[in-house]
Amino acid sequence: MQFKSLYKIILISLVLFFAIPLLCSGVEPLSNQNSQNDFPLLMESIRFKNDIEYCNIKIPVNRQDVKERLEKELLLALWDRPQVILWIKRAARFFPHVENILKQHGLPLDLKYVPLIESALRPHASSSKGAVGYWQFLKSTGRHYGLRIDSKVDERRNIFKSTHAACKYLKALEKQFGSYLLALSAYNMGEYGLKKEIAAQKNNEFFSLYLPLQTQRYAFKIICAKLILENSELYGFNLEKSDLYPVFTFDKINFKSDLQIPIVLIAKAADIPFKTIKDYNPELRGYYLDKGGITILIPKGKAKGFKHEFTARYKNWEKTYKTKFHIVKNGESLTGIANKYQISLYSLLKLNNLSVKGMIHPGDRLVIE
Repeated sequence: MQFKSLYKIILISLVLFFAIPLLCSGVEPLSNQNSQNDFPLLMESIRFKNDIEYCNIKIPVNRQDVKERLEKELLLALWDRPQVILWIKRAARFFPHVENILKQHGLPLDLKYVPLIESALRPHASSSKGAVGYWQFLKSTGRHYGLRIDSKVDERRNIFKSTHAACKYLKALEKQFGSYLLALSAYNMGEYGLKKEIAAQKNNEFFSLYLPLQTQRYAFKIICAKLILENSELYGFNLEKSDLYPVFTFDKINFKSDLQIPIVLIAKAADIPFKTIKDYNPELRGYYLDKGGITILIPKGKAKGFKHEFTARYKNWEKTYKTKFHIVKNGESLTGIANKYQISLYSLLKLNNLSVKGMIHPGDRLVIE
């Protein structure tokens, strides 16, 4: 015990012997020097020297309240540097496609930063309120703007279809409120809520409106995302081209069948894992393609020879595919039907792409085997 105490005293003395002269000399520790060389001081990052615009709207940073709100969101974003790095990497993958769709709809390219803030460009992002996908659509809004959302497909997770839907929605909101900043506020809080606040406050100037705190921050987060990604090196994000994720490229495959095709059959024909099909088509739910016509994406170059390989595999599968069906009658339940055919409820649900809460109706045809 005495030896351990003596050892601690010697160790502390050595630390003080080297640390005190360093502190007194005013020399910064190496770790601080390195961090300052890696990226600019935070105070320098919020000294706005040039005009800032978003969707051709000049942001009035000469107004103290606006400046404070912008500073806050920029500092918070820059603090989470790993997240910003992922933003930059994922933007390289998806922004070319998003920009192309925005151009088709005649919308400002600055709107591409909306899904960056909404989901960090993650297809499976979801909120506690039930918003899902890149643009965080609620079911009702997504369906209203043409997205298919059911037990087999959720197109909120499709970057192309959800972006087209978002463009239609944002265009309608801008037409209704006369400003893209107000349109974004309505996108975040709902059209009815924004109309109510404008009427109550007798004011439709975005920067002077008092809105729910989340909505007050929303547009400023998007503006800061634009600032950072358009000036990434200025903020210390010196990524090489090889650091970026490659642009999302793919081949399209069209299917039309009266049967539900196992996704694994497609994966085998394309010589890729089942996971790759799901990664390229995050909107697909379950293990089967739905009946009827559907288009899926596979990695670029994998379409060559696919049709021949798939046709052969499909014929073999179809020969061994002996399906037994049950027509639902009045008063029947999923549990009762599973017991009748001596299969587990889980198997019955999986075969029919149903959830535990799934509804069945008289006349429905359920796959039993």
